[in-house]
Amino acid sequence: MIHDDRLASRRQILATGASTAIGLVLAADDGFSQQALSPTPACHNGEVPTRPEIEGPFFKPASPLRGDLREPGMAGRPIELAGYVLTRSCRPVAGALIELWHADDQGEYDNKGFRLRGHLFADTKGHYAFRTIMPGLYPGRTRHFHVKVQAAAESPVLTTQLYFPNEPRNREDDFFHPALVMQVAPSDDALRARFDVVLAQR
Repeated sequence: MIHDDRLASRRQILATGASTAIGLVLAADDGFSQQALSPTPACHNGEVPTRPEIEGPFFKPASPLRGDLREPGMAGRPIELAGYVLTRSCRPVAGALIELWHADDQGEYDNKGFRLRGHLFADTKGHYAFRTIMPGLYPGRTRHFHVKVQAAAESPVLTTQLYFPNEPRNREDDFFHPALVMQVAPSDDALRARFDVVLAQR
């Protein structure tokens, strides 16, 4: 699980550097404009927590701390996934751990290494941001990101999946749910996606 002994030590060692890492990711200028997307979902006091979904067969623990999952020469349309981790009463969850993994543009997962896998910690406002590529399709599934979110080392882990709007395969995918659709907008030659995660805590 994501909250094993390695996670506790990882939090202690890396928490100080996490905000710096996030800041460096956001400071890079490589085709992402600063176009704003409105919160998804809109947060109200007493908000329904983000819907959990299955982990799937391709999760791999101990991913590297990084907000940019891209590598030199990697094919695929760039996308930034950003948002906030919030409680049901809309309070930011500072330092929340967010883990992201997904298929490459050909629909393949790296199960030997950590290609297109990583984690980071939300900043003091609960904000997180990953830079990666748009995942490809594979049989039986629509495009999706896998995500795990944990408020603290001993807290429950939310495991879910995030989906793209207007994908033809959405209606054919047994795991797709409209509550997990990201807001997505074009940004030069890249995409910007937004999803605010609401944890089941006050």
